[in-house]
Amino acid sequence: MLLYLIRHGQSVNNQLWDQTQSAKGRSFDPALTAIGYAQAECAANFLRVEMRDAATRPKLLYTSLMIRAVETAAVIARALDTSLVALPDAHEVGGLYLDDETTGEKIGIPGPNRAHFEASYPALRLPPELDERGWWNRPHEAQAARSERAARVWEFLLAQHGARDDVLGLVTHGGLYNYLLAHILKMPARENIWFAFDNCALSRVDVVGDQIRVVYQNRFDFLPPSLRT
Repeated sequence: MLLYLIRHGQSVNNQLWDQTQSAKGRSFDPALTAIGYAQAECAANFLRVEMRDAATRPKLLYTSLMIRAVETAAVIARALDTSLVALPDAHEVGGLYLDDETTGEKIGIPGPNRAHFEASYPALRLPPELDERGWWNRPHEAQAARSERAARVWEFLLAQHGARDDVLGLVTHGGLYNYLLAHILKMPARENIWFAFDNCALSRVDVVGDQIRVVYQNRFDFLPPSLRT
């Protein structure tokens, strides 16, 4: 298995933080900015054109159901002419939520439902359990649940692709990426180590037999300086 881990492009929340250093006014499910779309196009071009060996281009793309990830993945899947499949467990840590301005409590938000995704992203293959209630539709995710979820994502990928020469991508998020990479590397739970993962950066992990090879991490040299965020 050859796996590209891809962070979504710049979202309106990323832009808000860059401009204000504050999360006040954040969206619970932000879309990409114009820069985010441009980053996704660059990543798609890198995977489609500059990866000259067709054997190393993704033939299948999984994505988180958060809108910034789906928008990024849709750009890449279209450029590669590859299947696009939702992997709900690949969402960002915390899930979909807003902060109560009075109490500071994090309030879970249901999020887009099946009809929304079918209308907006008809090429996206959705899980059968996704219905009209909203794909998140639960409280804010506790920190204790995140490592376990990252393990589920990895075990799913291994079960589906680990024993084959499949080349695939996963569009996900900076927080989940950190838990996932820590699990892959068999690192203990930690809060003082952070793997940098810029917007639309790529990391590559190969599984060959019982060996795991981290080929590169947080690669963004295909982005011009003006698009690095």
